Amino acid sequence: MSSHTVFRFTARNGVDNIQAFKEPIPTVGQYEILIKVRSVALNQRDVHIATDTYPLPVKEGVISGSDMAGEVAQVGDLVKGFSIGDPVLAPLNPTFLYGQLLPEHGSDTFGALRDGMLREYVVLPAHCIIKLPKSSHSFTQWAALVQSRATMWNAFYGNTVLKPGDTVLALGTGGVSMIALILAKAAGATTIITSSSDRKLELVKSRFGVDYTINYNTHPNWASEVQRITNGQGANHIIETSGVGTIGQSLESVARGGIVSVIGFMTTIPQEEMPNVAMLSLTKGCAVRGVQGGSKQQLEEAVRFVRSRELVMPVDKVFSFSRDDIVAGLKYIQSGKHIGKVCINLE
Repeated sequence: MSSHTVFRFTARNGVDNIQAFKEPIPTVGQYEILIKVRSVALNQRDVHIATDTYPLPVKEGVISGSDMAGEVAQVGDLVKGFSIGDPVLAPLNPTFLYGQLLPEHGSDTFGALRDGMLREYVVLPAHCIIKLPKSSHSFTQWAALVQSRATMWNAFYGNTVLKPGDTVLALGTGGVSMIALILAKAAGATTIITSSSDRKLELVKSRFGVDYTINYNTHPNWASEVQRITNGQGANHIIETSGVGTIGQSLESVARGGIVSVIGFMTTIPQEEMPNVAMLSLTKGCAVRGVQGGSKQQLEEAVRFVRSRELVMPVDKVFSFSRDDIVAGLKYIQSGKHIGKVCINLE
């Protein structure tokens, strides 16, 4: 087979503008690996890119999707350590291998400045690929891990380290927050999740064992609920997925010396209602840190942790590798009805 199917955004004014194209399968260089894609996890980021609300650069006609699990189909002549059939992952940014995110790493991410993973085959440099351990996890489970798990590993261990006995507050029930919950529980932390839906909160409690839930419609001043739950101590780690509309209450919820990891930007408020982030962070002595994914090293550490604990990734719904199903998957994320990850299977 000399060609394969890829899905590109032909315009960026809605998720319906993703279209299928037949293109040549890329050739493999001496230090590269050809990967047969088996599953791709969709993210809120893909919706932002589709609707032109993503704040970072995006190439024209980009192939969507950043999170892939697949298997090695061909190995370059000078590549060592990989064999045909090996299950593999790749990080969000193939140039961000370890350490802190530096200017030279830029925004060089899959599904934005680089073509993404919604395709049958992809060629990548061998140095950025992670070989997966033997485990009971499916390709779908591994795909669900890539961006969200690396992001959470960065949030919990890239600055202020998560410790047993800490309290973690995650906003919402999307993929990032659910993986934050699973990681935090496995690390011995007390967990709190917010949602506007009692049904979602009940499902999260029954399926994933979250310790406390807060309905922010019932408790619009949800920061006071966090303080009540924690006996006035606040949460040591806050996973802030909503942005300026909630950052004020997140800072009111955080413990002294805690950290607010800013990961999403779903909400907005009028400029005159913007909280005084500088004063709030100063009075709490806390850190406010933007987290843009994680390095290859952090993803490798997360993979080892998931394998050793046999943690199950929270996959909500799986769609097929067709244009209609991919659109349906993106619209499902847009609806906010998902609890966990949404995946596209090519198996």
